[in-house]
Amino acid sequence: MIKRAGRAPGKTARAGSRSVSPARRAAFEILRRVEEGAYATVLLATRAEEMRAEDRALCHELVLGVLRRQLWLDRLIEHYANRPAGDLDPSIRRALRLGLYQLRFLTKIPPSAAVNESVNLAYQERLRSAAGLLNAVLRRALREPHYDPAADVAQPAQRLALETSHPEWLIERWIASFGIDETRALAFANNQTPPTAFRLNPRHPGAAAVLERLSAEGVELKPSTIAPGAWRATGGGPLLRALARAGAIYIQDEASQLVAHVLDARAGDRVLDACAAPGGKTTQIAALAGDQALVVAGDLYLHRLRTVVEAAARQGLSGIHPVALDAEERLPFQAAAFDRVLVDAPCSGTGTLRHNPEIRWRITADDIAELAARQRRILLSAARMVRRGGRLVYSTCSVEREENEDVVRALLEAHPELVPLSGALPERLRSGAGAARTWPHREGADGFFIAAFERPL
Repeated sequence: MIKRAGRAPGKTARAGSRSVSPARRAAFEILRRVEEGAYATVLLATRAEEMRAEDRALCHELVLGVLRRQLWLDRLIEHYANRPAGDLDPSIRRALRLGLYQLRFLTKIPPSAAVNESVNLAYQERLRSAAGLLNAVLRRALREPHYDPAADVAQPAQRLALETSHPEWLIERWIASFGIDETRALAFANNQTPPTAFRLNPRHPGAAAVLERLSAEGVELKPSTIAPGAWRATGGGPLLRALARAGAIYIQDEASQLVAHVLDARAGDRVLDACAAPGGKTTQIAALAGDQALVVAGDLYLHRLRTVVEAAARQGLSGIHPVALDAEERLPFQAAAFDRVLVDAPCSGTGTLRHNPEIRWRITADDIAELAARQRRILLSAARMVRRGGRLVYSTCSVEREENEDVVRALLEAHPELVPLSGALPERLRSGAGAARTWPHREGADGFFIAAFERPL
């Protein structure tokens, strides 16, 4: 919950007008695009420089807050409107979610601003006939401020799903895999706003002064306890984005940064990153190994490889070579050609729900099964590329066993000669032979799975 003093950020119109603040208008439009399949974080970054700092902060809070609380908010709508949320026009439902989120979670936003501007969104959307419904629902919410749609739900999985706004099938899946207590902690953590994690780019001429500059601007900094050289920052979003654009830092989750350290590429190594885009791990591998290493960045799509090339250019890295390839098929390299091979596989992303809350509303159990099959094909193909004495690392940002332990089991059945490298992983994160996990509710990082193997000499 955030607290804001004074009148609502971006409030420019007198009461009773039909205008909507820039923050709420942008949040409404971004949520519409998310419903059409876009990703909130990408859209928020695109719109970030168009708004004043206070509007930007409110827009960010509204978009991610509504997505994180969507199921719970819809149950509020159904109670206050006496009709299923799914029966409402999507624009009306979106405006109600925004209004109710402000009334319930943003305690320093004036209730009149939350109500009036939500109603005004209906007018702007040419849904004048629905303005009365919006006003009635939000006014009833003001009269019944303590209604909790989960209070009378007895079934544990259903109640937890509603309390934390996760699909019930996903909660049931996690309970079966991790138990009710672990699932509860994970689900609640997924609705917390994470700090920003980043790494410095030592090649940038201003890198040495970055931490001092951030501290001087009031940004709270903490060194990571997960990945060497990683930092956590609370606050300072505009400055961090500016530093990232300048190439002085690279914004990347701590668990994601750990992967390159586990791979441990060194000067002179030939490295294959089989699923490289958008380039965070690729560029970190190259930075750690130095210019003497050759890093092949593979990806299926050329437009995604361009993001890798752009990231490398911003960081002053010259040893990265993009190659368009289908990692599920036989790779276009000689067998045993690489000293280090990374498979950071396409996955469900269930470990990243703090950053990407819309994922929970998009994935299905069938998606997870299909992804696991793809991951097995990619990993088995990539394993052929590892020379004797070389290292293979497999990682995902998923918490699902089918995408992690089960994929590794298939790898070892096909390649029993591979030796798990437990020693390459931090001891406190180890979850089995040659594997480690991070969790939002334990480490405060994304949910990652990392496994490392060596092909013996």
